[in-house]
Amino acid sequence: MGEFLGIAAYMVDIRFVLLVFAGSVAGLFVGAIPGLSVSMATALLVSITYSWQTTDALATVMGVYVVGVFSGALSAILINIPGAPSSVVTTLDGFPLANRGEAYKALKYAIIYSFIGTLFGFVVLWLMAKPISMVALKFTPMDYFLLALFGLSTVGSLTTRSFSKGLISAALGLLFSLVGIDPVLGTTRLTFGIENLNAGINIVPALVGLFGFAEVLSVISGASMDAEVSKVTKSVVRTKDILKHFFHSLYYSTIGTVVGALPGAGGPVAAFLAYSEAKRIVKNPSVPFGEGAVEGIVASEAANNACIGGALIPLLTLAIPGDAVTAIILSVFYVHGLRPGPMFIRTNPEMFHAILAGGFIGSIFLLLLGFLAAPRISKIIAVPKRILLPLVTVLCVIGSFAVNNRIFDVALMFFFGVLGFMMRKREYSVAPMTLAIVLGGMMDSNFRRAISLASSEDHFYVALFGRPLTLVLTTLTLVTLLSNIDGVKRMFRFLLGQKSA
Repeated sequence: MGEFLGIAAYMVDIRFVLLVFAGSVAGLFVGAIPGLSVSMATALLVSITYSWQTTDALATVMGVYVVGVFSGALSAILINIPGAPSSVVTTLDGFPLANRGEAYKALKYAIIYSFIGTLFGFVVLWLMAKPISMVALKFTPMDYFLLALFGLSTVGSLTTRSFSKGLISAALGLLFSLVGIDPVLGTTRLTFGIENLNAGINIVPALVGLFGFAEVLSVISGASMDAEVSKVTKSVVRTKDILKHFFHSLYYSTIGTVVGALPGAGGPVAAFLAYSEAKRIVKNPSVPFGEGAVEGIVASEAANNACIGGALIPLLTLAIPGDAVTAIILSVFYVHGLRPGPMFIRTNPEMFHAILAGGFIGSIFLLLLGFLAAPRISKIIAVPKRILLPLVTVLCVIGSFAVNNRIFDVALMFFFGVLGFMMRKREYSVAPMTLAIVLGGMMDSNFRRAISLASSEDHFYVALFGRPLTLVLTTLTLVTLLSNIDGVKRMFRFLLGQKSA
């Protein structure tokens, strides 16, 4: 009862609500404009809100986070450019649906199921954060390493047709994550004498390059400069028809929340997993998946928005970011003198209540702004790409520069943009690389810590893998890796064929 009252106190605080609203409006614009990202907006907020009260900063950040993740679907549906990495899957059916003149229908499905997914994720955060923080106290460094490895192996298996290409992308991301000063030895690694790389590669210019500037290059190379966004024409879309998928959406939201709670997995993994499950359980979609099936939008949007609540679970209980945005939110906590971890909820209950209240209020604004403003905001990007792309490029440059006020970060953005473009041309997904850049530092430090601790034990391998949780995580990772090897797949098909015969 005390927790409910604590959350309610923020929800009736006019100042708090207005700050969440301001963040929600900013998130809506950021997600709607290609080249900008929630990560970028959150990073900018860190520098703006450092002198604010902590609850004020959290209110604004939660508004940007919640509505910003949803609004990535706007550009995904209308111009086939995901406003956020988690909206990549929405393009698969959202854009074909918009091309058929049903952009309003696609947006309405995205709005309602983004709301449902967000609400579900925050309810789970409310109910599960405390129990998980107790379990988190039992995690070893090896468990953290295996969690991250499992997340990478999962995204590698889902984001490309070739699993090996997914692994190569992840391996490149891990290589980039190692750039900078070695946290154990204090020596520089992979900097090639470039002083600006001593602090490592910032995730924001990498994201902007891989998902923003790479898209600009892809469109230019495709010579489709005169393509325009799909028009949003209001049509009758019955709420009864939309809510037919409600119970399926709870399943997708569960996937999103669980995946969000895996450190570093985040929205792209959740959306791909949910989409894969939708293809498995929906026997008669409205049209084939990939050709404008509303079921695909339901799966993607419910899962990637439920990820918000899920991603906050490891952040608050383990001090491990669940995705790129929560990695930046972590810096908000540190700027304001807060230290997330297993004891955070007990020692700072009012901050936990502020986060939950911000999430619930943000989800309401998602629904309101989605219906009232999203169709109108779509006109901002309803311009020919020959005009839009230079603007996107400028925004990519400004966003990359604004994080650290360094021209070097702009150069990094261009580098990752060219790299992302080349990877797309050769059908390498950039999602595993993005996740690996976020996860790499944590994986490196935890693996080396685990090896160091096990070295002092009599039985090295027992010390590393002897715990039940470690064995479960190891098994899950191995099963994911082995099940995607062609030889193993053929062997299983042969054995199943023999069994059925």
